[in-house]
Amino acid sequence: MTEYQGPTALGEDAVAELADRIEGSVLAPDDPGYTGAIAGFNLRSWQRPCLVVEAAGASDVRAAVAFAAARDLPVGVMATGHQPFPAADDFLLVTTRAMRTVEIDAERAVARVGAGALWADVVEPAQAAGLAPLNGSSPQVGVVGFTLGGGLSPFLGRSYGWAADHVVTIEVVTPDGVLRRVSAAAEPELFWGLRGGRSNFGIVTELEIGLFPVTSFYGGGIYFPAENVEAVLRAFPEVVRDAPDTFTCSVALLNFPPVPQIPEPLRGRFLAHVRVTHLGSDEEAEKLIAPFRALGEGILDTIGRHPYGAFDIVHSDPADPFPYEEQGALLAELPDRAVDSLVESAHVAAGGLVTVLEIRHLGGALADRPAAASPVAARDAVFNVWGATVGPPEVVDAGMAMLGGMVERLSPWSTGLTYTNFAGRDDRAENVFTAEDLARLRVLKRRYDPRNLFRVNNHNVAPAQR
Repeated sequence: MTEYQGPTALGEDAVAELADRIEGSVLAPDDPGYTGAIAGFNLRSWQRPCLVVEAAGASDVRAAVAFAAARDLPVGVMATGHQPFPAADDFLLVTTRAMRTVEIDAERAVARVGAGALWADVVEPAQAAGLAPLNGSSPQVGVVGFTLGGGLSPFLGRSYGWAADHVVTIEVVTPDGVLRRVSAAAEPELFWGLRGGRSNFGIVTELEIGLFPVTSFYGGGIYFPAENVEAVLRAFPEVVRDAPDTFTCSVALLNFPPVPQIPEPLRGRFLAHVRVTHLGSDEEAEKLIAPFRALGEGILDTIGRHPYGAFDIVHSDPADPFPYEEQGALLAELPDRAVDSLVESAHVAAGGLVTVLEIRHLGGALADRPAAASPVAARDAVFNVWGATVGPPEVVDAGMAMLGGMVERLSPWSTGLTYTNFAGRDDRAENVFTAEDLARLRVLKRRYDPRNLFRVNNHNVAPAQR
């Protein structure tokens, strides 16, 4: 076995041989299409792989991994590229965007999804069968990355738990180039580690995920003007305190830029966005959000009965790529002093460089620990705080310094960990896994990837020492 010495050491003949084995494309830095292939949703994430394999299917993934393993070449994987990770170069990147197959098994209430599938690809056919997945807030987010990071659904999570706990089977190419089909019965330890460990143990090519009998919800969002922001934050704990598991609520402080892409009523304003989803009756939902209604009419109000396929109306996430950094924290409680801190942050954020600061209610089924619970470190948290700054480098850097101060002021109520899918660029495995789970993951890493080839585009789990 030869050790990787840099992109020039690969050799044209070896790359050509790989290309002959690939149904998709193999791209080097000078090839047309390379720049587009490495670009993700987060335009601030820089990476410079020496080769990109645009996989058309599992056989392409196997060939790419075998090629890299034979050369001790680090491997990364990307579908949509939403989460920021440290800059990386001289590695092989496998993109799975073309692998967007979706099959709905209505009888089993299961969806079989390819590695490149988006939530938009799954929700529509699932709804045709009267079912819904544990999806995220945006239809443009990849199913596999979302789920392998734990999968926090702002619609069904408090009712049914983490998406990672409802994975039925996983097809994964491990560092030895073998395509494995794992489940709670077949290689259960690897099945456990993948459902939270992301791409540390291989490249997932397909998932089977559970579906649930939901076809509509009562919810949406209310945008309140700056003068109501403090009142919204103080009403939030009251709204969620005794809420049933069928009800999910979050509040986001938003600095909307003065750009044409933002609707006129919201453009260039600092607002509080109340986000609500309820799987019960309309009347029950309105009773729950009465403290918000008492604040008066919002600038824009989309709360009502919606078909589940319109789930993106709740958070109204942006659809177009942009450069940003993010940071998150998990809170064990939200006492009055913590709310005071959020109010202080709101005053600092108003008209400033922090684009969004959200606090989301967790709990309910998200706190459950099934017999084979996945390594999701957010079960003990009751709230999640997440923020992001968007813009050119100097704006993002200044905004992140401000955001860091806001999150730090909440540290007295923090669990000390961050939810994986809301972690920042500088977060490591120690920040997103409990010490117990990380020790177990490191043993698993030593078994399946002792050379740590899969160390790019993830919160890397180093192999345990013998």
